[in-house]
Amino acid sequence: MSTTSKTQVIKDFKERSVLVSREFNAPLATVWRAYTDSEILDQWWGPAPWRAETKTMNFKAGGFWLYAMVSPEGQKHWGRMNYISVDHHKGYQIEDAFCDENGNAIEGLPVSKGHFLFTPSANGTLVDYKMVYNSAEDLQKIVEMGFEQGIIQCSDQLDQMLAQNKI
Repeated sequence: MSTTSKTQVIKDFKERSVLVSREFNAPLATVWRAYTDSEILDQWWGPAPWRAETKTMNFKAGGFWLYAMVSPEGQKHWGRMNYISVDHHKGYQIEDAFCDENGNAIEGLPVSKGHFLFTPSANGTLVDYKMVYNSAEDLQKIVEMGFEQGIIQCSDQLDQMLAQNKI
């Protein structure tokens, strides 16, 4: 992890988990919208020069977000985030998987379960999310795929949007 990053990424291979923490200088309701509104997610979720493109999103317990990470050349890698439970402005639980364009999980790629927590802070809003994988090998695959660098860049992009009042 870069020592200049405001995003903390803690990997625990014994627990098969990754914890991501970032404080944003914005009100909780604004940060919540940034994580739960597909039009806003599409603007920051993909690490540049990639971008996110939502196919469908139903943010509620039992709903899901089906999206593609799109390369500058138009290549798409699909993901599906299933919403297990939602506690408005506090957090939500998810199951996250790589999938095809129809939302069918791709066998052999990591699946994780976890939760996002949103907490008011002195400077704005703290977002913590922890994902747990089926095995340490699955966590290692995510690390090798560039998860840490990607999520730091995405968080920085969201921070810039918030600083420029684009949400």
